[in-house]
Amino acid sequence: MSPRLAFALDAAHKAGKFTLSLFQTGTMVDTKSDDTPVTAADRGAERIIRELIEKQFPNDHILGEEEGGDAALADRWVIDPIDGTKAFVAGVPSYSTLLSYEVDRRPVLGIAYFPGLDLMFFAETGEGAYVNGRPIHVSEKGLDGSILCCGSLRTMQRLNRLDPYLKAGERAMDVRTWGDAYGYALVAWGKAEAMIDPRVALWDVSSVGLIVTEAGGKFTTPDGADGYTPIDDKGGYAALATNGVVHDELVEMFRAA
Repeated sequence: MSPRLAFALDAAHKAGKFTLSLFQTGTMVDTKSDDTPVTAADRGAERIIRELIEKQFPNDHILGEEEGGDAALADRWVIDPIDGTKAFVAGVPSYSTLLSYEVDRRPVLGIAYFPGLDLMFFAETGEGAYVNGRPIHVSEKGLDGSILCCGSLRTMQRLNRLDPYLKAGERAMDVRTWGDAYGYALVAWGKAEAMIDPRVALWDVSSVGLIVTEAGGKFTTPDGADGYTPIDDKGGYAALATNGVVHDELVEMFRAA
């Protein structure tokens, strides 16, 4: 484990534990300009991570969901202090704190910490993927009998991804909306075979994309393009993370939609 990864694990853990102090407490919810919710837990967790980075790596650049940063910079920390704020607000413990470090716009380490579940997923390039220190690997299942996950059914429908998702689901054991980072974690852990997000932000997928690939899976857009490249000029991303076995078949379904 590199010193940078050891630092990142500690930072994500501290920020995640902070969110628990406000979880299921009725903390006030504000609405951002994009109509998504934000709380003091989001803002406070990002501030904790930023202050730790600024102290340990004062020359490093930072891009975060709540405080922003220069998205054009190639080497940077990427922070999503609470991925799954809606779950956090609802009192559901599937939310997470995400942190990655990118070199040339590609993650070289990634962390997804689920404070409410006390699960710490992490990966480093070439070193495999782990949860709570134990190695994890994607499943070897095909589409028949699989579990397929997505973030939002409304977004899937709006972006013309719902029909192929449901078509694939006819062969799956089940389709679920275990959204946000939790879906990606399940794929990396071998508990689900695919997670689809038709439009997300970089901080939603930077860390989990690496965790999935280091666990032996694949990470692209639903159309099979590079998952770390924006799909539009507004900085939007799209993601398909799978165990690899079902990947090409799902990509063909989405391309044909």
